[in-house]
Amino acid sequence: MLKSNISKKALLALTFTLCCGFAAQSNPFMARRIDKEEYKNPVLFSDYSDPDLIRVGDDYWMTSSSFTCYPGLQILHSTDLVNWEIAGAAVQRLEPASHFDAPAHGDGIWAPCIRYNEGTFWIFWGDPDHGIYQVHTNDPRGEWSKPHLVLEGKGLIDPSPLWDEDGRVYLVHGWAGSRAGFKSVLSVCELDKDCTRTISDQVLVFDGKKNGNNTVEGPKFYKRNGYYYIFAPSGGVKEGWQLVLRSKSVYGPYEWKTVLHQGNTDIHGPHQGGWVSDVEGNDWFMHFEDRYAWGRVCHLQPMTWLEDDWCIIGVDINGDGIGEPVSSFRKPATHVNAPLEGISALATSTGFTGTSIPLNWQWEANPHFSWYMTNPTDGCLRLHCIKSPEGWRNLRDTPNILSQKVVGPEMSFTAKLVYRPSYESERVGLAAFGHNYSTLELDFDGQNVSLVRRECIDATKGGEEVVLCSSPLKTSSYQDGVKYCSVWMRIDVDKDCNFKFFYSLDGKKFKAFGDTFKGKEGHWIGAKIAIFAISNIKKNDGGSVEIY
Repeated sequence: MLKSNISKKALLALTFTLCCGFAAQSNPFMARRIDKEEYKNPVLFSDYSDPDLIRVGDDYWMTSSSFTCYPGLQILHSTDLVNWEIAGAAVQRLEPASHFDAPAHGDGIWAPCIRYNEGTFWIFWGDPDHGIYQVHTNDPRGEWSKPHLVLEGKGLIDPSPLWDEDGRVYLVHGWAGSRAGFKSVLSVCELDKDCTRTISDQVLVFDGKKNGNNTVEGPKFYKRNGYYYIFAPSGGVKEGWQLVLRSKSVYGPYEWKTVLHQGNTDIHGPHQGGWVSDVEGNDWFMHFEDRYAWGRVCHLQPMTWLEDDWCIIGVDINGDGIGEPVSSFRKPATHVNAPLEGISALATSTGFTGTSIPLNWQWEANPHFSWYMTNPTDGCLRLHCIKSPEGWRNLRDTPNILSQKVVGPEMSFTAKLVYRPSYESERVGLAAFGHNYSTLELDFDGQNVSLVRRECIDATKGGEEVVLCSSPLKTSSYQDGVKYCSVWMRIDVDKDCNFKFFYSLDGKKFKAFGDTFKGKEGHWIGAKIAIFAISNIKKNDGGSVEIY
């Protein structure tokens, strides 16, 4: 490893303000806008794993891993790198359907890379079971191309393209040990000019095991001042650090340095992300930190290029020549002062008032149109009680679950459910969803509807559901001869990601129901709040629930 030669003058030039904490806002349903002079980390206190971003003009565009949540590859937009909206989604379904029409937790879209070249936006990602894909568009808010398989194979992950000055296109990527049988290495290959296929062999450019950098992954390819740079995290998600590699040749040899680590801060394992320059040429790095049940939340770090063409990310607080993450810093420069118009990336409301499902909601498998209907006239979403698949063990096997990310550091979610029962075994309700989950639901036994709390531990391993408490719901009404019941449900989440469940029959007075549930992350993602409508049977004119 090269020794740092950061000058004292350069270090003194890194002005910064360190603050602790991230204050909860009074209204959790609004985007968290903060002081104009500074921002506080995490800028996105929600699960946007493996973020990558670009700037095009005055606009910043970002995407992140979506695994098997649909629509996938949410497209985030910002004008200041701090306040973000969900502007679109690049992938509506994944193929092959035989794999993704059922829940495939942890598979799918890993560590995407977003780029812009000559009027076209590109996103590349690795599917560890199928290969490297790309989609592209001229309008990031609009429709993207169908996924195209660039390189087929198992274990191919974390790709990042680079368009060189001579028109050639190169791709760096990592390898998943769980599929390939080896990891901690990065390789580079060349693509055709249309980015449809590889036209060279894989060239090994970095082996982390040879120099103490185990679990090197998530590379991002850049070029600056004649150097090819690869930014890549090392050491694992929980306790890792950030590397920068550089070479005068695209195929190496690459020298390397550690440019960001936890140091004496409480931000553990500052992990992979992307570099971007603001409108005045200042440099920034967005990365994630794994907050367990809260998910992989996003931090924004200042980044400084030094005279020797190495960089430092964060601020060298302890004087060891390596940057440490900041808790607070001056805001990036911006030329735009207009408010964001889309859905906040930190939205926690239902929002089911339009002709489509808001983009803060995602399905757990390739969606089918028969699962739901939007109802803008009444301002709600209808979910049909769909029969659970054969071999069903618990809700983790349910494809027709609609969920949204939890948003920290505290949040509250309320929804009104109007349930129209038909047949015995129907269940509708809310869930705190992860490897472990807990529900507040309405169950129908063929005669009566009951309010029920259930819990499932080790759901991913086939754990069985347990009924914690149950109470008959004695209030019901009839509309056009059809029985229905209305219940308001609320979930409060505290700073330790504990979930408390409440219900109300009038939308005003809420009562706690059952014990507090300790939130648990899912497979590579944070805990979620989910809505479900299921049944054990499929018959004509089944039940449904309307969500307001």
